[in-house]
Amino acid sequence: MTLPSHVPVLIAGGGPVGLTLAALLAEYGIASLTLEADEGYCSGSRAICMSRRSQEILSWAGADKPLIDTGLAWTGGRSYFRDREVLHFQMPHDPLQRYAPMVNIQQYHVEEFAHQAMQRHPDLAKLAWSARVTDVQPGPDGVSVEVEADGVRQTVRTDWLVACDGGRSTVREAMGLKLEGMQYEGRYVIVDIEQESQRPVERLAWFDPPSNPGSTLLMHRQPGNVWRVDYQIRDDEDPDEAVKPENVLPRVRSHLDMIGETAPWKPLWISIYNAKCLTLDRYRHGRVLFAGDAGHLVPIFGVRGLNSGLDDAGNLAWKLAWVLKGQSPDTLLDSYSIERVHATRQNLAYGAKSTEFMAPPDFGFRLMREAALRLALVDDRVRSLINPRQSAPISYDASPLNREDRAPEAGPAAAPGQPAPDALLQDGNTPQYLTASFGAGFVALTIAPDVALSEELDRLAADTQNAPHPLRVLRAGDDGLTDPHGQLAAQYGNQTGAVYLLRPDGYVLGRWIAPAADELRAALAPYYPSLHLNATSKGQA
Repeated sequence: MTLPSHVPVLIAGGGPVGLTLAALLAEYGIASLTLEADEGYCSGSRAICMSRRSQEILSWAGADKPLIDTGLAWTGGRSYFRDREVLHFQMPHDPLQRYAPMVNIQQYHVEEFAHQAMQRHPDLAKLAWSARVTDVQPGPDGVSVEVEADGVRQTVRTDWLVACDGGRSTVREAMGLKLEGMQYEGRYVIVDIEQESQRPVERLAWFDPPSNPGSTLLMHRQPGNVWRVDYQIRDDEDPDEAVKPENVLPRVRSHLDMIGETAPWKPLWISIYNAKCLTLDRYRHGRVLFAGDAGHLVPIFGVRGLNSGLDDAGNLAWKLAWVLKGQSPDTLLDSYSIERVHATRQNLAYGAKSTEFMAPPDFGFRLMREAALRLALVDDRVRSLINPRQSAPISYDASPLNREDRAPEAGPAAAPGQPAPDALLQDGNTPQYLTASFGAGFVALTIAPDVALSEELDRLAADTQNAPHPLRVLRAGDDGLTDPHGQLAAQYGNQTGAVYLLRPDGYVLGRWIAPAADELRAALAPYYPSLHLNATSKGQA
């Protein structure tokens, strides 16, 4: 196929992160071309647990509904030591929340739904299958990318190259960059099998089960009567031999028999994995940006891999759109790197702890794990030590975008740099989730504003109306949104005149109580040039 000679954004890698980024950029009116080396969506389940935050990000592109309709929601899980239960955990969840804490779904479904979301904007979001990056030549004003598509080599010039091409990133290699950190020796065989089951959808873990003595084994139900089974192999086992069906199937059969899953079954996919805690120290290198596994590799335990990659896409999309549309200087993209490297280091810290428990790296860790498991049989207080602590949104406490906190008495939940908590509000007779307002422009959430503050917010919104994504004002209180379930008051306080400025990606930019007009204008001016102009014209007048 013939590729364009120039695109504003070139995305290397058509996995879930690259396709989601392309779909989000299209929602912002940004054209992109995504290159995927394979002929179609991935095979095998791969990443399977989609967090609440990931569902929210996919909603900005309209990809959440098919995911929810297809996936299997879950809220907790069970862990066993040998054949006895030692933990039954529940993730924080309110039935009124917009999304379940987790949804199990195979990665190829996520890719398909993100691709479908791209096709809502066929003139903006293009995808080339069987097309791979072979070389990268960065420059001060763009990047020249050598591409091989259907056996033909071409050069594509792009203003911005985003590497979403996975753990073996060609872009990263071409630029001479290396992931830094550590990787663990413990290996897990990953198996998809098809078998009907009536078990509840939970995360299931066995430590030293009688079915596979000395191993650790995980199970997740997935759509289509599929079980995902992960089990640890011994350090002295040959990885090539370990994935042969004649060695895998007896171990799976032994475990299914042990837990009473006796329905007929068949294998679908087999792979092998070992945990890595690796990252680049920066995700922006001039006009080249890194997202997902191309920039960081996070252990699967705690499901922070794909979920952190989708958070990369959600963070990057609006910033890249603001830069390309001339709303902000390209230094805004430095904050992408700062925030997401911080998030990765948090995820790696949590992931390392989980890995050291799930795949102990040495005798000392194995001894401590067995002690914890034995104590958990008889002491409830110990059981929290084996909680897997699933993925959660990371706060950007030191982000350069944060404004000084002008309402610390409102509590920690919605402070600058925090992900804005959701709340189910009421607009007349219509329920309205706060998070449904994210994914476009900035949002000003105000609680019971007086007339003067309300008018100033309206002026701010009016002054951004010619921007690609204007400021939106949400009022709670009399003659505005109501809080029938008390969620807004619990998360944001109920102080009269409170104002929260929320970023397009749903993070809190700043908060104030009865702010002066100039404070809000100064906070938004870096993202809405018209506010600079209007302030200047008023001063001259």
